[in-house]
Amino acid sequence: MNPRVWHDRRMTESSTTPQSSAPGAVWAERVGTRQYVGHNANGAEVRVGMGPGEFSPGELLKIALATCNTLSADHRLAKALGEGFAATVGCSTVKNEAEERYESFQVEIVTDLSGLDESKRSVLAERVEGAIDRSCTVGHTLEKGAAITLEIVDPDED
Repeated sequence: MNPRVWHDRRMTESSTTPQSSAPGAVWAERVGTRQYVGHNANGAEVRVGMGPGEFSPGELLKIALATCNTLSADHRLAKALGEGFAATVGCSTVKNEAEERYESFQVEIVTDLSGLDESKRSVLAERVEGAIDRSCTVGHTLEKGAAITLEIVDPDED
């Protein structure tokens, strides 16, 4: 049996919510048909599903990649553009429908570069890409792939 990666199997009496979780762990509770609420140890929540007001799992993956890119490069952008710079990051994909997977991701950081000449823009692009290459865990995981294991656990079994 694999060790628990996100909880230690101690459950509350009223639900299957873990009482404690490993660092960095996340979990989701079913709240309806094809509807879950995702949680982290910091108290954050996100609605996951296919309906109004919910992110699909694929959308969450895209948001994770996009924001991992900008969080990794935020210090580089702030140094070049100023601490209060505004930015929006987006991510789109090419989906292989037959295999039910994404073939590629395209991340785009949109920010005002009008204060930089072409040389400074080029240097900034190199530094942003370098920071992302060093620090974006989500990007590294997607590029190199990661093993996935699945186990269905009965909380009443020891």
